[in-house]
Amino acid sequence: MATDYHPPVKRSVEIAGHKTSISLEPVFWDLLRKAAEAEGVPVNALVARIDAERIVADVPPGLAGAVRLWLVARMTRSD
Repeated sequence: MATDYHPPVKRSVEIAGHKTSISLEPVFWDLLRKAAEAEGVPVNALVARIDAERIVADVPPGLAGAVRLWLVARMTRSD
């Protein structure tokens, strides 16, 4: 039986010329890739945009959390 439960997978991304890594569950990596494709930008560019939005928040979450929150917000806007 296949399951959607999977521990986070660490991947490297580049933000403003700096490499960093993000640990996300595979379902979030898939959603992130699809969102980047839909917006016509590379995944790194989308992550950089999410990062720029998160750092100006009153209480900024970590980058992985910000990506998850951004994806969920995107899904709820499209309903």
